[in-house]
Amino acid sequence: MNFKELSPDEEVRVTVETRCRELAKEFHEITRFEFTLTEDRSGFTAHCHVTGKNTDVSTHATASKLAPATDRLLDKVERQLRRAHDKRIFSARRDAQRDPPKRKNPS
Repeated sequence: MNFKELSPDEEVRVTVETRCRELAKEFHEITRFEFTLTEDRSGFTAHCHVTGKNTDVSTHATASKLAPATDRLLDKVERQLRRAHDKRIFSARRDAQRDPPKRKNPS
């Protein structure tokens, strides 16, 4: 986690690490989280890049305070990881339902 031109905030760091551990338990293919937190003109911006086996998710979120920016970012990351995971797992199932195997007529 990088605090770019910010003083490190332990409360935010603990929150992010806890949520990342939970996500890593749920999505076993994740190998790395990279966070960058910066302050800009409108408030705070949080960027995240998640990599792993068959996984590459990148997103950002903004808010007027640092803690809500990281919460929004983690919510977005979780949604994107869930969408990518479900797409990968259930696509074969959907394909099989669309094209069921043909039955032979008993003669």
